[in-house]
Amino acid sequence: MPAARVDDEREDHARAGHASPGERHESPGEHESSGAFLRRAEVRDVLAWMRLLADPHDAAAIVRALARPPIELHQVELARVIQVARRRKLGLVLGLAAATESPHIPPEARERIQRFLDLHASFAGELDVAAPDELLATLVRRLRAPARALLAARDAAEHDAGLERLQELAREFVREFPRASARELARHLATVAPGAGERRGANTGTPAPTTASSRSEGQAGTGGHAGAGSEARGGGVAGADGVAGVSGEAGAGGVAGAGGEAGTGGETGARADAADGERANGVGDEALDDQTAERELHDAFQLLREEVLDAVARIGGRLGELRLDTDLDISHGVARYLELLKVSAALQRPAGQSLADALADVNTRLLAAVTPLQREILQTSPLDAALVRAAEPGAPVAAGGEGASTLTPREQRSLTPFLPRRGTGLALSASDIHTYRSCPLRYKFARVLRIPLEQTVNQRFGIVVHQVLERYHREDGQTLELMLRLLEDCWRRAGFGRDGLDGDLREKALAALTRYHARLRAHDSKPVWFERQFHFRVGPHHLRGRVDRVDRLGDGADAEYELIDYKTSRPKTAEQLHADIQLSLYALAAREDWRLASSRQAYYYVLDDLKVPVAAGARDARSVEEIVLEVGEGILAERFDPTPSPATCAMCDYRITCPVARA
Repeated sequence: MPAARVDDEREDHARAGHASPGERHESPGEHESSGAFLRRAEVRDVLAWMRLLADPHDAAAIVRALARPPIELHQVELARVIQVARRRKLGLVLGLAAATESPHIPPEARERIQRFLDLHASFAGELDVAAPDELLATLVRRLRAPARALLAARDAAEHDAGLERLQELAREFVREFPRASARELARHLATVAPGAGERRGANTGTPAPTTASSRSEGQAGTGGHAGAGSEARGGGVAGADGVAGVSGEAGAGGVAGAGGEAGTGGETGARADAADGERANGVGDEALDDQTAERELHDAFQLLREEVLDAVARIGGRLGELRLDTDLDISHGVARYLELLKVSAALQRPAGQSLADALADVNTRLLAAVTPLQREILQTSPLDAALVRAAEPGAPVAAGGEGASTLTPREQRSLTPFLPRRGTGLALSASDIHTYRSCPLRYKFARVLRIPLEQTVNQRFGIVVHQVLERYHREDGQTLELMLRLLEDCWRRAGFGRDGLDGDLREKALAALTRYHARLRAHDSKPVWFERQFHFRVGPHHLRGRVDRVDRLGDGADAEYELIDYKTSRPKTAEQLHADIQLSLYALAAREDWRLASSRQAYYYVLDDLKVPVAAGARDARSVEEIVLEVGEGILAERFDPTPSPATCAMCDYRITCPVARA
């Protein structure tokens, strides 16, 4: 049976208060002294290196290390490297070494990969010999971004303070545990860093779930990369070469610069809450819109400023290399700086002047002073459109001139070759749709870049339960003895024991399967299909998956059928499942592929022996098709903007990789 993904059920655990060991949830306004500094980009870079040194199979940490300074491997090369590793069935570190010999990896990317491998070998050699706090201090020195020297005094002080706090944590750990190794320090830091819970972590009391839809596609895993330089802060700005936040995409509600891609352009969570509060206090909509526009501009200015600093360090480092595209690098750097000037001028525009008019006036002056290549970069930038769309909805956009041809910068290469294409559309499952709707960036990590993830104990447990039920029904089982014998076989093959945590989980499985067998025998309906697959099309997209069990309710040609999906998570009520997409998609599949005129749907929570019916009218076929088409359109357009929230981020496997994780 394929390995399983458990995204939707992990969300159940997060909402029920099941945080992974080591997870810490802090309010957005929590002070630096209580641990908020651990979310700073430069601190998380060091934490990622500590994690990958302690566990070479921690692919999410490796992806962050590759994407961030001093490596800065582009997302397309990152996707190719992961592809090489998966095809050769290698870990990501060994896959990187193999990728340097691949003809599909360009010379510049090979140099960056080799830089990572050299750093990794150097740090790994010190892992078991250097004092833990000394190793971390070495990491801080070696990973210090070149752009740090260009930071404003306040930013540089915050940068240094965050890293110093991290080193103080290491020193405190060494004082408390003088004999501890660097590996133990890495595990300790994983327990205090927000979002750095261990992948191979232990059970939290209730095993994590497994779904048939996710089982049919195998273990997910692919991660994008956090962009070069600074990270997006919930509203990223891509600069002139399109590298910002996460691989060139602007963050939620973000603004893209020249060559970048605009984000959603809307108010993010905290800002929307503030806006609601202001409306409640009697602030007029017009005044509120003005305040929102100014906040958008200030955010854009701050993030573009950081992008300029990053570009200076990156482009300056390339000037000493023998390259044929040096002029392109320089032109993108100049365009970034000019966009920063543009936003500064917009912030200081005369009272009463619209933002669109101010941008048009500034564009005329800027374009008169640049080279033809720089003019083309500026004219094809979506920055103006994104700013005007956020500040003045419905206003006409003058984006620096008409008839501008498209210029795709070298850093802005498309991920189209790595999308799960099927003909002119996509291959999609219920799990894919759920993942993209909960966070498009998470979908990119899981299904486009395909970062490999190791199964947790809870995931392995859920797979075992599903395997037992699948084999029991496939063998037309009748007795409880057969079911329990299958449990023993599957339990052993999964590498579980009988003591400690494994023993507790085994007792849960025994009790749950015994209740399942009793319910099955007393059931009035007749199970007719198990693990039944479906394939059908919605527009250009190919939908596939499998349903755990299909029961026939009654006899005769007009008998109804019930589609049942097993869950090993905490139960949800019918009200909580009202907006559920999975079973609605299954009902559409039963109609389109199996030609079942009507069907009921239910989730069966195996560990609680509870079946929860989902109303057939929760989502009609038309609304499901619209959701599929909307998701497909977003993926094909490579709209992978993050949608961070404590609830979504708490159950995400890619928090260390994500630049805007909030948990």
